[in-house]
Amino acid sequence: MGKYQLGEFEEVVMLTVCILHGEAYGIAIIEEMEKRLGRKVSIGALQTVLRRLEKKGLLESEFGEATKVRGGKRKRYFQATQLGKKVLQDTKEQRLGLWAAIPNMAFNE
Repeated sequence: MGKYQLGEFEEVVMLTVCILHGEAYGIAIIEEMEKRLGRKVSIGALQTVLRRLEKKGLLESEFGEATKVRGGKRKRYFQATQLGKKVLQDTKEQRLGLWAAIPNMAFNE
């Protein structure tokens, strides 16, 4: 295993940021996760994970332009870093390796 191991929620957040490619900000991430996973996501939990992933160097963020719709408040957009993409790829390979190692009979019992 590599230096970084992603928890399940961290992995889902990272994948969702990549899915939204360039449009990944708090509410958009929550809406995408809820739509795809069919489960509620709290803004507090998401913000905690986004900051932790940023601190680990797996995500980076920047502010967008202020808009009238948000009363002049700017959105913080997130994107995966090169390290973040590598960690996601490693995680995918680990998961696929585990799935491939399950004998067929394990599901036939």
